[in-house]
Amino acid sequence: MPENLPASRDAARPPIRNIVTTLLLVMIAVMIVRDIVVRRWGAAAPPASDVTERSP
Repeated sequence: MPENLPASRDAARPPIRNIVTTLLLVMIAVMIVRDIVVRRWGAAAPPASDVTERSP
């Protein structure tokens, strides 16, 4: 291995990339948990007033 290259790829990665990756993973996790909670406890709510119904 040439001496001018870093020993690991993580050493060459800028810290902002790690922060962005962590933030994206946290945001995805929050959205998944929110979706589960809304589906579990929000199902008993009546539909919104802007929902149209078919007429017979």
